[in-house]
Amino acid sequence: MEADAVPSLASPEGGLSLDTYLDADGRPGYRLSHQNENGTVVLVDSSGLGLVFADGTDWSGGWMLGRYTDRQADQSWEQPWGEQRQIRDRHAERQLDLRREDGARMTLRFRLFEDGLGFRYELPDSLPSTVLADEATEFRLPGDPLCWWIPGDWDIYEHLYRTTRLSEIDATQYRNHQALAQTYIPENAVNTPMTARTEEGWYLAFHEAALTDYPGMTLALAEDQAGLLRSELVGRPDGMKADLQPGHQTPWRVILAVPEAPLLIASTTVLNLNAPSKIEDISWFEPTTYTGIWWDMHLGRKSWDMASGKHGATTEYAMEMIDFAAEANIGAILVEGWNTGWENWIGPGRPAEGPFDFVTPYPDYNLERVVQYGREKGVDLIMHHETSGMPLVYEHYMDSAFALMQRLGSHAVKTGYVGKLVPAGEYHHGQFMVRHYRKVLETAAQYQVAVNAHEPIKATGIRRTWPNAISREGLRGQEFNAWSPDGGNPPEHASIVAFTRMLGGPIDYTPGIVHIGLEPWKPDNRVNSTVAHQLALYVVFYSPIQMAPDLIEHYSGHPALDWISKVACDWEQTRVLAGEPGDFVAIARQERKSDAEGQPRWFLGAVTDEQPRSMRLPLDFLGEGQWRAVRFADGEGADWESNPLPLVVDTLTVEPGQELQLDLAAGGGTAIRFEALERP
Repeated sequence: MEADAVPSLASPEGGLSLDTYLDADGRPGYRLSHQNENGTVVLVDSSGLGLVFADGTDWSGGWMLGRYTDRQADQSWEQPWGEQRQIRDRHAERQLDLRREDGARMTLRFRLFEDGLGFRYELPDSLPSTVLADEATEFRLPGDPLCWWIPGDWDIYEHLYRTTRLSEIDATQYRNHQALAQTYIPENAVNTPMTARTEEGWYLAFHEAALTDYPGMTLALAEDQAGLLRSELVGRPDGMKADLQPGHQTPWRVILAVPEAPLLIASTTVLNLNAPSKIEDISWFEPTTYTGIWWDMHLGRKSWDMASGKHGATTEYAMEMIDFAAEANIGAILVEGWNTGWENWIGPGRPAEGPFDFVTPYPDYNLERVVQYGREKGVDLIMHHETSGMPLVYEHYMDSAFALMQRLGSHAVKTGYVGKLVPAGEYHHGQFMVRHYRKVLETAAQYQVAVNAHEPIKATGIRRTWPNAISREGLRGQEFNAWSPDGGNPPEHASIVAFTRMLGGPIDYTPGIVHIGLEPWKPDNRVNSTVAHQLALYVVFYSPIQMAPDLIEHYSGHPALDWISKVACDWEQTRVLAGEPGDFVAIARQERKSDAEGQPRWFLGAVTDEQPRSMRLPLDFLGEGQWRAVRFADGEGADWESNPLPLVVDTLTVEPGQELQLDLAAGGGTAIRFEALERP
């Protein structure tokens, strides 16, 4: 039963409706629905809210409404880099000020966008520092929607996505995956973003925004009520969830709700729920493609450590990479294994003081010479800092490590956190590590360093506030194809990731493998896609840094290099043309910079799952006039299992009024570069 109800709040154009209320026990709650000519479609049914503290204080009931305030907002802001330059933030906001007889106060703030809802808890300044035991947030889904999900692992996001009905989710069966360096799944829960398709055909995605000084949220399936998801925060060694300071604001709990799947990818709601940038000038970072010493190690051809006799990060090999990058118009190289300590970098043998100091190169790697040679060739160095799961050690060395980078003129670093954390009992997604990841960003910004984090906390749009958070892993990446005992990432992986993980932000997936079979190094493994699929991922998966990861000899003379050398990774605008989670997705993006003739180019990427697929896509995103379309497509007989290599490159002349036929092989794709020919 609901009491103290206030009028419904409508989204700016009236498509979504939010009801907020206090029930008969004084528990706050909400309901999200859609109004149409046929009546009301309930998207999220009546769901309770609340907090529970370590001292036993229960803030999930006993509330009275002090007042409510509604307001409208409509403003725009510009991304320094991103999927599109201009972002519009248009929403209706509701502020509920609640009070209890014991004198407690709390504010619930809701922001309703045309494509979703965000809400958070705001604690008063008068509340003393306290410890949070639990967050009692609910998401009640009508019916039994189809869901795309990964287990609610407190330590890693590198699980394959599963497709089941909500009632069929069983996360605990994926405990102790043999290919994961660290994993902990305490209950039947899912990590966010999780996406669902309702029985009425609506698409919902559940996530969070502006995750700051707070543990990550998983969503646990209620055992006592069908269709109910409850927030379950990542815990810490004492069994509690978080330390809260006076005036604490929790992350936004986000529900995207759209009638068509492509609108999920097009949404900017997660970004809009983050604060404006704290970095005045980010011009020192430029989006770029990169290559590097990385895939060799995953193939086992080379090694990170020097003692193995297969050390990859040598001066000679790095300079060879630089020569390749300069010739291929690739802006940077990544060198992993450059620093001493890799002989004992993980497991029980690692030293208590940490294996790395992040400034001392191996004797066969002349760091200064590599940087200077790259500067002469116009190729930057992306530094690599693997922490070995020892964040406090990294914090000790961070200033000296970033100072070295600043002196060398290296403006980007790839960080890693492989293995169980030290101190023991902490998890990668708990408040302790959320604080650490933020400290890294803040410290790096002081030295003009951008961060690409691996084994990270999830992306929640914090790149708006800290735009030096350029990309991150947080999913099963390309490397699983090289060695995972379960056979690697299936063809459907990309078409699920685009509608789940990518809703959080940029992905460092490392697309672009053209030697699909991994012989002679990994004869039992392969990349489960066609070459055209790999090229299309440069557009489908957004990141302001995109790697050309394959061995440089595999790119030599390969037609794919023409695509990789010219594809952009910073965009003026993005159009999601078509898609269905787990089946296919097609995205077009306009390059932010202009070409040599002063015209911006468009790039299109489309991928499919294990089913071959044909589609006709309208080209109305192109500007007026004629365009040259350079198409990289699956060749005749291409198939991800039996014949993944055929790649056909052809050139068409097209105009914006046309539709373009795309024929994708099983596990295949198409990548197209559009260049303006003439203007009327």
